[in-house]
Amino acid sequence: MTDKIALGLGVVILTGLAVDFHYFGWDATVFLARKLTVLIEWLAFWR
Repeated sequence: MTDKIALGLGVVILTGLAVDFHYFGWDATVFLARKLTVLIEWLAFWR
């Protein structure tokens, strides 16, 4: 991964988090984090 790609990806992620905080008060981030933990637990079960 080049520096340009890493920087661009970081900007996109931070912008998404800022938009979520400003408009939704972290609701979308918390929802996705909970779904991600469920997915990780499900994958660990099938390991």
